[in-house]
Amino acid sequence: VQLQASGGGLVQPGGSLRLSCARSGFARGRYSIGWFRQAPGKKREGVSCINSSDGRTYYADSVKGRFSISRDNNTFSTFFLQMNSLKPEDTAVYYCANDVGDCGSAWYVERKWNYWGQGTQVTVSS
Repeated sequence: VQLQASGGGLVQPGGSLRLSCARSGFARGRYSIGWFRQAPGKKREGVSCINSSDGRTYYADSVKGRFSISRDNNTFSTFFLQMNSLKPEDTAVYYCANDVGDCGSAWYVERKWNYWGQGTQVTVSS
């Protein structure tokens, strides 16, 4: 099984980035994809989640209205996190994660997730 996150980089405040998460090798069935981030010296926090079953999305309050999670509806194997109006406080390593079942109300709880991809660095700085 594999989750491959990519798309990070250096961007100026107010700019945009799109992260991708390529998913492969998992068993068939309902699942959810989450995005988390970890800034230096801070705990990893949930950013967003999407259900594979119905496309329902969830967001942390800190990113609502700026970030958008989506999936490739052709392949259903690539997921995206579109990040707009980026702020310096968005600087972090971003991870995608996979779990069996829907996101649920506790999607942001780190221990819920059973598989993690490697991170991609996002730096927002002028």
